Amino acid sequence: MDSKIYSVHAGEILDSRGTPTIETTVVLDSGYRGTASMPAGASIGKYEAMELRDGDPKRYGGMGVLKAVNNVNTVIGLKLKNMDAENQGLIDKTMVDLDGTPNKSKLGANSILSVSLAVAVAAANHKRMPLYKYLNMLFGGSLPTSIERMPTPTFNVINGGKHGAGNLDFQEFHVVPATNKPYHEALEIGEEIYQSIKKILTYRNAVHSIGDEGGFAPNLFTNLDALEIVIEGIRQTPYKFGVDVFLGLDVAASYFKTDRGYQIKDRPLAFSTKEFIEYFRDLHAKYRLLLLEDPIEEDDWANWTEITKLLGADMLIVGDDLLATNPKRLEKAIAEKACSAILLKPNQIGTLSEFLAVVVVAKKHDMKTIVSHRSGETNDTFIADLAVAIQSSYVKFGAPARGERVAKYNRLLQIESEIFPQK
Repeated sequence: MDSKIYSVHAGEILDSRGTPTIETTVVLDSGYRGTASMPAGASIGKYEAMELRDGDPKRYGGMGVLKAVNNVNTVIGLKLKNMDAENQGLIDKTMVDLDGTPNKSKLGANSILSVSLAVAVAAANHKRMPLYKYLNMLFGGSLPTSIERMPTPTFNVINGGKHGAGNLDFQEFHVVPATNKPYHEALEIGEEIYQSIKKILTYRNAVHSIGDEGGFAPNLFTNLDALEIVIEGIRQTPYKFGVDVFLGLDVAASYFKTDRGYQIKDRPLAFSTKEFIEYFRDLHAKYRLLLLEDPIEEDDWANWTEITKLLGADMLIVGDDLLATNPKRLEKAIAEKACSAILLKPNQIGTLSEFLAVVVVAKKHDMKTIVSHRSGETNDTFIADLAVAIQSSYVKFGAPARGERVAKYNRLLQIESEIFPQK
């Protein structure tokens, strides 16, 4: 049977925020097919690949993706017809060359990535392989990796910043089960603590509506209030803080950095960078943070190096906006020892091959990996398979709530039951 591409077709669908996004289906001569749909971020780093939007104010407030859809159905689809879907590297390079810009702004990273991922799904189906095994085979071509464990989930239980209701500065407050827990137990821990937090917020007559990523968006006064709620939520369960479960923060510091410094609600005066680093040292002394993501704005390399030197031995300093899944920025971070973990988002770089190449560099330098969703998601579960395939240290899929988040957690349960069946 022939694995050559017979057709490529895209359409416009809605993501979890009700914003248009692109979904692409690739059909092979063998009749096998693959479909992939694109997420979108609310907090978008300036070093990310560029998604293409229509900009037509008369339609979806300018957020339509008909231009991206058209690029797939005409330019990309015609170019890829009759190419072998099993040659992922050549297909991705062809699309990158066809675009010809440094950030994929001509055809759109959303157009290109939707095709790239759909090609991989079609090829996996053609070979009658589970997607995670096929992706592991692709990854193994550059870095042989056996599948020996499930990634540890990190649950965003309280949403602030651009994901919340405007009341908290820090973007995400996480609970992180211990890495020695089997995945299904880790999911149980996250869900039980999530429900415990809901009960506490309800008891306090606090708002317990949920934000973009399924975490609660309560009307609290300070970021410390949110941390205390999470700690209280853990205490109301059988799980022991610091043994079974830990805390993490996605600060997203670039979004509240001003000319005066880092302005948060926990005190009236802005923090200087030095004071802000000391603030995190104090937070860690009190809350034993396991993950600290984007604690410094994305262009302050010297202070990223400083905070990693001071706190990196005790916690993971995670680069998201700093790195943007970008190979050049990753290499700089490695050279300057600017962080100890990388957040990995396929749509920040724009093709599967480029994504895997970034992972290879990170792993070769012993950097922890966290495969991440975006705040605007679809029910596509590709990144769950991808995280297993590359043996990511952690996954970040949001709260254990909302269909587009739960779909990915449930996919990991399916994979776990295949690879590590419970006796």
